[in-house]
Amino acid sequence: MIDTQKKLQRAIDDFENSDFLSIDTEYDSFRYFREKLCLVQIKAKVATYIFDPLNHIDLSFLGKYFADRKIIKILHAADNDIRLLKRDYAFVFENIFDTHRAAYLLGLQQLSLEKMINHFLGVDLKKNKKMQRSRWDNRPLADEQLQYGVQDVTYLPALYMEQLNELRKKGLEKTAWSAFAKIAASNWQEKTIDKRGHTKIPGYSCLNQQQKDILKKLYVWRFQRARHENRAIFMLLSDKMLSDLVQNNHNWREILPAEKTRLYGDELTAILTGN
Repeated sequence: MIDTQKKLQRAIDDFENSDFLSIDTEYDSFRYFREKLCLVQIKAKVATYIFDPLNHIDLSFLGKYFADRKIIKILHAADNDIRLLKRDYAFVFENIFDTHRAAYLLGLQQLSLEKMINHFLGVDLKKNKKMQRSRWDNRPLADEQLQYGVQDVTYLPALYMEQLNELRKKGLEKTAWSAFAKIAASNWQEKTIDKRGHTKIPGYSCLNQQQKDILKKLYVWRFQRARHENRAIFMLLSDKMLSDLVQNNHNWREILPAEKTRLYGDELTAILTGN
């Protein structure tokens, strides 16, 4: 865990002498409107380093290595990792190898990292699935979380070597590098509202036109509110709550928890009463 200047220098020295960097991130896309980057794990030649973006550490120095074409950056299902790192730090990625895309090009059907490692390396990687949805934004992180994060980069160099060899045997290396370049060029984009999303809420077809119009306004308001608060849409108000509010607009305060009424009461009153 890089939490001192001395450890940071050790990581930099390692990166300077590494031909490969294996990279993974942990982020929370469940509780936030915009995915929250919570951890960056990088395996270099000597060791694996864990960087905590929530600990006010300056990660801008990583840009030098991510953009260095002489260093191969190995990731698994790199799209989101790259998008978030670009969004938060404006990094440029060159010369990446995506083990997920490589496996797809090689015709494998099961593309999880565990399956890849078992298929190519004969290693049974036992990962605790609960850790994936754990609170990566809470501090301190548990040892089990850190172990989970490190597991994801441990076998990537060996996996890369095996997959590259197979791609060459099948004449797919050029195709693979072209696909990797497109992944490296991907950028993060803000969520956009589904303009007809309100029509997909259960019970919509049973509403009268006035209720449908109000539901649409609530649906748009919820999206905008969630974006403003950087909070998952469903955590603000569920689809069922929106539907219940529309159908009980005269006594809607009985539907919501007191805290939500306190926070959003004035705005909801304006929408439900048309004022």
